[in-house]
Amino acid sequence: MAKAATVYDVARHAGVSIATVSMAFRRPDRVKESTRDLVFASARALHYVPSASARGLADGRTGVLGLFSFDYFLPSAAPLEPDESCRDFPLYVDEIQRGMELACWQHDYALMIGGPSRAGGTDTVTDIAGHVDGLAVFPQTLPPDALERIAGRIPVVAVSEPPQDDRLSHITVDNRGGMRAVTEHLIRDHARRDLLFVGGLNPAEGRARFAGFRDALRAAGLRVPRKPLVPQTRVTPSGRAAVVLPDDLPMPEAFVCATDDVALDILEILAARGVRVPAEVAVTGFDGIVAGRVARPTLTTVRQPMVEMGRLVVEVLLRHIADPARPPEFCELPVQVVVRESCGC
Repeated sequence: MAKAATVYDVARHAGVSIATVSMAFRRPDRVKESTRDLVFASARALHYVPSASARGLADGRTGVLGLFSFDYFLPSAAPLEPDESCRDFPLYVDEIQRGMELACWQHDYALMIGGPSRAGGTDTVTDIAGHVDGLAVFPQTLPPDALERIAGRIPVVAVSEPPQDDRLSHITVDNRGGMRAVTEHLIRDHARRDLLFVGGLNPAEGRARFAGFRDALRAAGLRVPRKPLVPQTRVTPSGRAAVVLPDDLPMPEAFVCATDDVALDILEILAARGVRVPAEVAVTGFDGIVAGRVARPTLTTVRQPMVEMGRLVVEVLLRHIADPARPPEFCELPVQVVVRESCGC
């Protein structure tokens, strides 16, 4: 098999520098037309395909951003196919990824996506970090020390995490205010006074949402619980971890759920038990995923601007790539309460 042509071969064939070849492919508008045509003609003659490393020789950049993501699904032999209910697709992370893809396309960047390995090590993210100009990560996908090491080399944005004392930029939403608003809606507009918060306190967004729930109860003069109900889970045939409620759980007037996924599981459990929503109990979620729109009843929720978050991740990374000395950025986006059938609206 013939050896593939390299950027050096193209530069030699065209009689220009390696930097000029790289610039012709990365920023063709900044190269004189006659020179650009000469480079492209040489590339065609040599059947040259530019690699990320070759494109970056001019300025030390790859033209690629990374997203270290996670999946709600556990390893399963079942095919992960979307069904008519949209229950499993798209996920919260999919919409943020879509926002990043759109912004990368706009800025002529590629997006590399990876996730935790089965062994739980950091080899995968280390490999990704070595091939990208900047990296976005979701909560609890990496240990803090690994993130610190990577942030010492390239810009890193933590998605859906509140500001912390570290070298990372952070992009989150008003988790506390959003949960307070939807809880106040249940109390004020539907006279629900016995409310149960369902969901964990990790990552930090869970703690913020529980705090907003407690804020609303306190302001209304209602009993304020010290802890949420952290449900057990089971694995569905598709490999997703689904919520399980105790059979003897006293029925509240409303389930206020930390995420849409939890809320949709509870809707399914209540339907199986013959409990009418919202006539007997209200249910609300948080995120605004597609499945909530087609659930029966449709799900009242707090909508996060997920696509906009993805776009903002790219904008922040590009600002820090252009100016490595720029201090970390902390961005909190507003949310919106979307009232539907499950609360009684």
